Amino acid sequence: MSEQEKRDNAPQESVSSEKKAKAPKEKKKEKKPNRVLRWFKDLKGELKKVTWPSAKDVVKNVGIVILCVLIVGVFIWVFDFLARAVIDALLQLFG
Repeated sequence: MSEQEKRDNAPQESVSSEKKAKAPKEKKKEKKPNRVLRWFKDLKGELKKVTWPSAKDVVKNVGIVILCVLIVGVFIWVFDFLARAVIDALLQLFG
C-alpha cells in the first residue's frame, strides 16, 4: 500500500479534521467571563481574608491621628507667627 492510500484510508485524520472544524464553533458558544463580575468576586474573597480591627483599636487610632494633626497645626501656627514677626520687624527696620 502506498503512502497516499494510507493517508486516504486513515480514519484518524478524518476524525481530527472534523474536530478541528468543530472547535471554532464550540469556542463561539463559550461565553467569556464578565471581567467586572469576576473582579467583584475576587474582591469579596480578599475582604474575607482581612483581619479587621476592633472598635477599641479604631477609636485609639483615630485619637492618635487627631492628636498628631493638632500638634502639626500648632507647629505651623508658631512658625507662621514667628515668620510674620520677623518680616514685620525687617520691614520697619528698612522701611
